[in-house]
Amino acid sequence: MIETKLGEFEEVILLLVGILESDAYSFRVAEEFENQTGRSVSIGAVHSTLNRLEGKGFLRSEMSAPSNVRGGRRKRIYVITAYGRRALEEAKALRVALWKQFPGFSI
Repeated sequence: MIETKLGEFEEVILLLVGILESDAYSFRVAEEFENQTGRSVSIGAVHSTLNRLEGKGFLRSEMSAPSNVRGGRRKRIYVITAYGRRALEEAKALRVALWKQFPGFSI
């Protein structure tokens, strides 16, 4: 059975892929994670999480064309699948429902 729930880090990485759109490759995702959260992250943690999310069916990836820089490398670009969007919507719905039940902090 494929895991359908998201951990906190997975959820943030999946959201960042959506935010970055066609610029969602591992180094850029790690950079944006640090910018958005103020926390450092290893590129290895981002790589493994992106691979895990792709394995779960939440993301798909494809190789870009080589960059224009001399010796430019291709990048693996990640895109959220419909299944990934649904997982994010479910995660958001759960969090909102829980916040609504928290006394003094209802949304």
